[in-house]
Amino acid sequence: MYIEREVTKFIAKHRLLSPQGRYLVALSGGADSVALFRILLRLGLQIEAVHCNFKLRGEESLRDEIFCANLCKEHGVAFHTVHFDTAEYAAFHKLSIEMAARELRYNHFEKLRHDLDMDGICVGHHKDDNVETMLINLLRGTGLNGLTGMMPRNGWVIRPLLQVAHADLQDYLQGMGQTYVTDSTNFTTDYTRNKIRLQLIPLLTEINEASTKNITKTIERLVEAEKVFNPAIETYAKEVTILKDEEPRWRLGIAIDKLMQTPSPQYVLFQLIHKLGFTPAQIEQIAQNDNQQTGKMWHSANHTLVVDRQILLIEQSVTPAELTRTMLLPEVGTYVFSQNVRLRITKCTKTETFRPSKLAHCVHLDASNIVFPLVLRHIKTADRFVPFGMKSSKLVSDFLTDRKRSYFDKQRQLALFDKSGALIWLVGERTDNRFRVNENTNEVLQLECLIS
Repeated sequence: MYIEREVTKFIAKHRLLSPQGRYLVALSGGADSVALFRILLRLGLQIEAVHCNFKLRGEESLRDEIFCANLCKEHGVAFHTVHFDTAEYAAFHKLSIEMAARELRYNHFEKLRHDLDMDGICVGHHKDDNVETMLINLLRGTGLNGLTGMMPRNGWVIRPLLQVAHADLQDYLQGMGQTYVTDSTNFTTDYTRNKIRLQLIPLLTEINEASTKNITKTIERLVEAEKVFNPAIETYAKEVTILKDEEPRWRLGIAIDKLMQTPSPQYVLFQLIHKLGFTPAQIEQIAQNDNQQTGKMWHSANHTLVVDRQILLIEQSVTPAELTRTMLLPEVGTYVFSQNVRLRITKCTKTETFRPSKLAHCVHLDASNIVFPLVLRHIKTADRFVPFGMKSSKLVSDFLTDRKRSYFDKQRQLALFDKSGALIWLVGERTDNRFRVNENTNEVLQLECLIS
């Protein structure tokens, strides 16, 4: 059949499936998924089916599940089904029903694929879905990547029908006498995708009957353009990225002067930080922040970007709970302050062979001047100390600025205080001169910060 030949060519062109592979088929019972199921069977591929009952349509949801189970039984295909309380999940995670169902579906698909050791998950997205996806992204605001629609393969998710129209799939099923079920919610305009399918696309077709065909051709051209464009953007991104640490906390640094020398600073920046949750409007503001004022910052849901001298620094945002955490250290011993930070406190007698530590993470102080319990916490605006080697006190924030520490370094800086409230150690930076080991010291307090 024509459809099967087209799908076979598409599979071969994009190397989507292997004759020796084993694949899950997402089977909803609708025309697209049933056509995919029948086509893959006729192509001789090894498949098993997975069906999700989202409990959103009452008896209709149960009808779909029974239909899929019977279809698989008829063709001797293993059938896996799962039930979700989608409304409860959506409410708990503050998602739309549409997004909640998508998240539940793909999370389950991947778990089942892993458990069954399958080679991929085949879904029934077709040419019309691709046009709808492109229009959704266009309406929301997107970059070039969003205008290229869906990819034939995205990780384990495989889309063999992406070059076939929905109407052709319906004709294919009708030609072989294969029934399918229809989701009544497909005809409501409660969801964005349905509005585009039922209202926008018919209007576009009225304006130009070849509109969807032309959009599909445009998507194909953009996909080809992206093959040229992406390597160039990656080159620029590497040139402007000067810092990328993963441990103990992820950090990205972008050189502002190098960024501004690229052909499109805004787009290079978009490619680097859009995936971190920064909006196109924020990215435009950042790229157009001409004076690059140090301390200027922007926030996404989980990340913070700050201008630090001539660098854009991005890190995962710190929660208020992290910044207000305080630990009381009543005696010598080892204390776990956080997942990554431990503090070890020991005492020893000063001998003639004693030499003070020169390591940043390990210091020695005069134990006689320090009164327990000690307190470990993040620094505050008004904190002061007398840096080792100096005679007068200084604001901790000024000291760190002089040391050219970034906003994030300051935000996460720990300090150790004794019972009197005196800052005895700016952890990893400098001890307080008032507690230094001297010729009159008899007992030494060793402080060691262990960061993993």
